[in-house]
Amino acid sequence: MMVPAVLLLLGALTAVIAPRLIARADWPDHEPVVALWAWQCVVAAVLLCCALSMTLSAAAAWQAVRGHVFAPAPRAVVEAYALGATGPWAAATAVALACGGLWSGAMLVREVLRSRAGHRSRQAELRLRAPLLPGENAASGRLLVLEGERPDAWWLAGSAPQLVVTTAALRRLKGRQLDAVLAHERGHAQARHDWLLNCSTALATGFPRVPVFAAFRDEMHRLVELSADDMASRRFGRLTTALALVELNEDRGVFGPAPAPQAHVPQRVHRLLTPSGRLTAARRLRLTAAASLVPVVPVLVTLVPALRTLG
Repeated sequence: MMVPAVLLLLGALTAVIAPRLIARADWPDHEPVVALWAWQCVVAAVLLCCALSMTLSAAAAWQAVRGHVFAPAPRAVVEAYALGATGPWAAATAVALACGGLWSGAMLVREVLRSRAGHRSRQAELRLRAPLLPGENAASGRLLVLEGERPDAWWLAGSAPQLVVTTAALRRLKGRQLDAVLAHERGHAQARHDWLLNCSTALATGFPRVPVFAAFRDEMHRLVELSADDMASRRFGRLTTALALVELNEDRGVFGPAPAPQAHVPQRVHRLLTPSGRLTAARRLRLTAAASLVPVVPVLVTLVPALRTLG
């Protein structure tokens, strides 16, 4: 039975080739939302290859699993997969892939729990710095102004996302710059970027030697910021959003000769100040459709023996 091996090979090729194709393209910076979708489809295809290979390997190794997987299938379809002509590698492959799946789930649960713990810690710190007034509850306001000497604005993820802005940011930001910053943070909350970051971090942490997962995490952190920048700039203008970024970050050394932390901020400002060069709606649709087809390929490969038999 060659289908599980073909699926593993397909997953490896997708993990190697697809990130390189996306990295060489010039459209991800212009269309971060499409790029976010493309990356998710690539990673979903890799994981789907592993899951389908595990299922077929387990069906080949154990009759009980085979009975459940191929219960509604005709006998000719079962014979087309040649499940009986397997060696001891089928059980080993199934167990290894199952362990990888369990490890991925454990890493995701750990990342979600860590994120929630950090969220509770930040909320407790905010309650200490800005205690609730009598009759006020935590969900009564979506915007919290916090005393602080450092200009900053951020959002706290959760069932009721909350925007936080410091008084220094209120003094520093001029005109509609504050509105642009708040629109940027609301963009994160509306798109639920926290889930993308949690999933990508869990995969990269659980499998640190798999380059596609590390690239997925890095690109998610970069692309969600570009996406939120675009949400703000569409409402308040690219220049206003760029100036707001400069005002918030100029005291942090990110624009110096050797910026260490948040080195992506100058690139974000430069991107906002240059012509957008957005793709046409037709090309965006083609790219989205092409990315959506990537996870379909493993399914088609899995169904080839059955379709050939039934056809």
